[in-house]
Amino acid sequence: MKKKDSLIIIVGPTASGKSNFAVRLAKKFNGEIISADSRQVYRDLNIGTAKVKGKWKNDVFLYKGVPHFCIDIASPKSMYTAATFKKHAERAMKAIVARRNIPIVAGGTGFWVDALVYDIDLPHVPPNILLRKKLEKKSTHQLFALLKKIDSRRASHIEQKNPRRLIRAIEIAKAIGRVPPMVAHNPYHTLWIGISRNDTALRRFITTRAQQMVKQGLVGETKKLLAMGVSKKRIHEFGFEYVAVINAIEKKLTNNQLIEALVRKTILYAKRQMRWFSRNSDIQWVSSFTKAEQLTRTFTKIL
Repeated sequence: MKKKDSLIIIVGPTASGKSNFAVRLAKKFNGEIISADSRQVYRDLNIGTAKVKGKWKNDVFLYKGVPHFCIDIASPKSMYTAATFKKHAERAMKAIVARRNIPIVAGGTGFWVDALVYDIDLPHVPPNILLRKKLEKKSTHQLFALLKKIDSRRASHIEQKNPRRLIRAIEIAKAIGRVPPMVAHNPYHTLWIGISRNDTALRRFITTRAQQMVKQGLVGETKKLLAMGVSKKRIHEFGFEYVAVINAIEKKLTNNQLIEALVRKTILYAKRQMRWFSRNSDIQWVSSFTKAEQLTRTFTKIL
């Protein structure tokens, strides 16, 4: 039997410190990082996605000397799907293993993480621009109702308030009849680490980050995207941070109201993330880096 490749996965709610834990573990255990964040994959989305401040060197994105993959690579004008992520991440994993290093998957996009780790077979359906333009005019309630009508099984497992996911599911269902069942298996030897923060600490981290985003120029970053020709509709697809900033640019929110909106929406998003991860009994939850290091040390000893 072929020996399974080893893989460390670091998950948790937004602002919990996943990137910091991943880098510190990578430095200690010869790891390289694969980012599983559905927005940090895009170039020019830096402040609003809390992207690590890495630099490109010889076609490698380096942060604190650690190579990162599947980050800062896609145009914000184009759609980067879970299927594309899986393909690129698997290619990166093979290269990391060939260098005798450990791949560390870190990110908060639960579906992307699961698609990679459990080798879920994702349908390759190209974007239907005309259909998307039609669907973009509908509310999330209308989109969910349509998906429920054409594919009730997929509707029962989707984020009902996420227009991007709803539109993609409808697009796939209309192209091939229905979204195929997500048949999963685990081809890797895995260590799952979840970063746990109590509500008070997480709220504090989220509030600090929201204040820093505005101070660092989140409004200016969004204006730059608009100047680059990224449509307002497309910017809305990047998430609540950019939706809130558009409202601020249009003078519908003051700076203080913008920060309040960012904090409120981020807390709700963190709760959705935790609902997703809570289904995974393999995740070992830790609140300190020392515990994460202990788990990793034990894991690497049996490789």
